[in-house]
Amino acid sequence: MSKVRIGVIGVGHIGREHARIYARNEGATFVGVYDANPEAARKIGQQYGVPAFPTLDALLAEAEALSLSTPTHTHFETGLRCLEKGRHLLIEKPITDNSEQARLLVEAAARHGAILQVGHIERFNPAFKALESMLTHPKFIESHRLSPYPGRSTDIGVVLDLMIHDIEIILHLVHSPIVSMDPV
Repeated sequence: MSKVRIGVIGVGHIGREHARIYARNEGATFVGVYDANPEAARKIGQQYGVPAFPTLDALLAEAEALSLSTPTHTHFETGLRCLEKGRHLLIEKPITDNSEQARLLVEAAARHGAILQVGHIERFNPAFKALESMLTHPKFIESHRLSPYPGRSTDIGVVLDLMIHDIEIILHLVHSPIVSMDPV
């Protein structure tokens, strides 16, 4: 079985973590990185012994799958370019900043036979996995997001940046459509 050839688009706060993990992953071949900031790409590429590609197209030519870790407002355009090339894509949350663009990405993935996954990592948190096995029929869930201001993602706000994890976990636990939400 051949290893998946994977690259990282965007090596800022989150993207450098993707690069770190792929560099250690024996099930994949980490082919390189691309970032709009060539110096950031060079630094991360050098750190992990992979090329820093000068263009997105150059990385797309080498990778079968990609992690997209750029600012949310770039997810649609960049993600669509990847999917239209038939590349599998792990896209950091939120998938886009609006539901119409998200729908178009899902359709593009289906059209081109590509896997599209949104990076909802909290579902794989061991604490959540333990809770999931005990909480089988929840009747009431209240969520509070308590954390220091991260100083990033100011273009999308706290709901799409952080609370989206809580919403995704609740939807996974409840197994029913949303009836109403009160954003108090």
